[in-house]
Amino acid sequence: MSPRFPRSATAAAAALAALAAFLVPGSSAAAGPGPAAAPGPPVLDANFPDPDIVKAGDTYHAYATNGAGKNIQHATSTDLASWSQDGADVLPRLGAWAAPNSGLVWAPEVFDNGGGFTMHYTARDLASDKQCIGVALAATPAGPFEPAGDGPLVCPADQGGAIDASGYTEGGQRYMLWKNDGNCCNQDTWLHLQPVNADGTATTGAATRLIRQDRAWEGNVIEAPTLVKRGGRYVLLYSADFYDGDRYKTSYAVADSLTGPYTKAFNPLMTTDTFGGAVIGPGGQDVVTGPDGRDRILFHGWSADHSRRSMYAAGIGWANGYPVVDGSKVLYQAENATVHNAAVRDAAGALDGRAVGHIDFPDSYVEFTVFSPSAGAHTLSVRYGNGSLDGSAQVPATHTLTVDGAAAGAVNYPFTGWDNWTTVDTQVQLGEGWNTVRLGKGAFFAELDSIEIA
Repeated sequence: MSPRFPRSATAAAAALAALAAFLVPGSSAAAGPGPAAAPGPPVLDANFPDPDIVKAGDTYHAYATNGAGKNIQHATSTDLASWSQDGADVLPRLGAWAAPNSGLVWAPEVFDNGGGFTMHYTARDLASDKQCIGVALAATPAGPFEPAGDGPLVCPADQGGAIDASGYTEGGQRYMLWKNDGNCCNQDTWLHLQPVNADGTATTGAATRLIRQDRAWEGNVIEAPTLVKRGGRYVLLYSADFYDGDRYKTSYAVADSLTGPYTKAFNPLMTTDTFGGAVIGPGGQDVVTGPDGRDRILFHGWSADHSRRSMYAAGIGWANGYPVVDGSKVLYQAENATVHNAAVRDAAGALDGRAVGHIDFPDSYVEFTVFSPSAGAHTLSVRYGNGSLDGSAQVPATHTLTVDGAAAGAVNYPFTGWDNWTTVDTQVQLGEGWNTVRLGKGAFFAELDSIEIA
């Protein structure tokens, strides 16, 4: 009847200290406002890939990769939900360094530089025959943007070139994030952070490498960086895998300082599967605050016939600094939850190699903060291991279940053996928005790897 793994005060303290290493949402610390809305149909049902959004006055301006013969596409909205395209090419002329081929103009990023607007764009560098990042300036967000400088801003030809510029400002310092296009030529793809001057026309320091592709589900590429700071943490969102299909996805990494180190989420944030097929290949994301003060994530996804990448919008919330996208199923790791009188341990076969055990005492519990887009019945999926014995007999175990402080029955765990993880489902009633789900000591002993809410 005793737990499989011995408990000690030293081990428990060390395990609790390990909670500082984080991968996905789970802490029940203040979560902040929840996502604003789940994705429905595209908010712009046209070919509008890699959207970037900037707000000027009461109007949101969106820019996208080439389409319909234009170098850079443009659309406007006042609510992030209804968009109008004006038909103009807001970058009618490329820099003299770039090949005059609109099909190679990608991934714009626009920001207010205080005296006008700056666009960073990707085009083909004539000298190196690599994709590189250039600059253009305009008086208004509607353009036209005119090339600035005699050559590309960032063009590491020996690393495959550079694409996918994105901006971040902190303490009055402007930074540009970019990806070396290593997948063009069998090299790693790194996301970089580099300081630039106020109008983004010159770099002012060396680039810092943040993360590269190193997960099997990322394929051979990560790209499209977006950096925000929420809940006191830096959140680096990015796209991964081959863009041309349903494998494309969005994930994130988090850090306590601007230059890292960044720790990646174990599972991606948005995939075709996490959206239940409602969005195909979600990627090329940007985060913007809506007129209601809530954040949105705008991104592209393929049409059912794969003829276009339309623009979608969804609410995005921050569970203690971790992103949660409305409508995208989220995995909550137990070791990132609030762990009371229990311990995090290294666990063979657990999703990220760690799990919570020693949930052995009347006041032991693991408490998760989870987001529900709607009130009502939801499925709670618990990934657990149970090696309990009664004498020599293998026995089931349970955890008590409470939701928002109210008793909600128990979760029953058939015997699996220790470090043999499986999933059991139970129904829970959740309120709209953020909820707390607590699993506490029940009969015999079970360990927790993660939960999901559907």
